[in-house]
Amino acid sequence: MAEHTSSSITIEAAPADVMGVIADFARYPEWTGEVKEAEVLSADDRGRAEKVRLVLDAGAIKDDHTLAYTWIGDHEVSWTLVKSQMLRAIDGSYALAPLGNGDRTEVTYRLTVDVKIPMLGMIKRKAEKVIIDRALAGLKKRVESIPKA
Repeated sequence: MAEHTSSSITIEAAPADVMGVIADFARYPEWTGEVKEAEVLSADDRGRAEKVRLVLDAGAIKDDHTLAYTWIGDHEVSWTLVKSQMLRAIDGSYALAPLGNGDRTEVTYRLTVDVKIPMLGMIKRKAEKVIIDRALAGLKKRVESIPKA
């Protein structure tokens, strides 16, 4: 599982605003497209999700899985698979880097997926790229649509 896919996007918002949207799992069905349900199963002492159940419908892939989240400071979060019907493994992360005066953020999304059904590596990477690109575009649209205080 050493191979991964990654992509970055610039969002016109501060890192804290971007991370606020990433951490708000209850609203994922409103902006992600593929996530139909999201339920935080446990949270840390700061109220950040540690385990989240997600019901996914991404066309060919429909899954009900649980992910474990690790928060690294205020600018990075990673996740790994706890249980799934269709996935053998999923490892991903969002890393945020402030740009300019801190009013813009570069978001880098890394993802590695291993499905239980046989799939060629290049097809798997293409699927990861589609997932990443959709997620970053949705994240950007969601964050930038929130009125500035």
